[in-house]
Amino acid sequence: MGATTAAMVTAVVGVLGTLLAPVITTWTTKRQRAEERQAEEGRRVFEERRAAYSAMNRASRHFHTMLKDALHRMRDGVYTDDDRAQVEEARRDYRDRYAEAQMIVPEAVLRASRELNVVLAAIDATAKRIDRGLARERESADQALIDLKAAEPALAALRRIMREDLGVAD
Repeated sequence: MGATTAAMVTAVVGVLGTLLAPVITTWTTKRQRAEERQAEEGRRVFEERRAAYSAMNRASRHFHTMLKDALHRMRDGVYTDDDRAQVEEARRDYRDRYAEAQMIVPEAVLRASRELNVVLAAIDATAKRIDRGLARERESADQALIDLKAAEPALAALRRIMREDLGVAD
């Protein structure tokens, strides 16, 4: 390669470098911004899911506690209209948190929540029948309290699945 050819190649590379530098810079900047947007979207989705899990966990545990308290009060004959209202409010909150989560949580969490709901809904229905004086054969507040214990492993399983999905290690 002669000096003229080398000079020509150097000139072409220099011109191409000058022309392509803004294109490469723009491409790199767009790529970095896309990665930043993707990372931000990932953080937003994670926080949305974490918030849904916190609300589901709080509402399900609160509803469980309110049912247990209601059954104790029914058994002791001191169940009041205020107690009824509190149980109903807890039930609605529980239902609402589940409805909100349906579109953002994985099927494994929904499945665990449905398993818990089977127990809580059955106890809620039993408590309402007992309260109205329409208890079925062998239904009592004491038996319902025993049956409500079945919700405890379901509560623990739901919490464990949500924590695993969030990457929380024990």
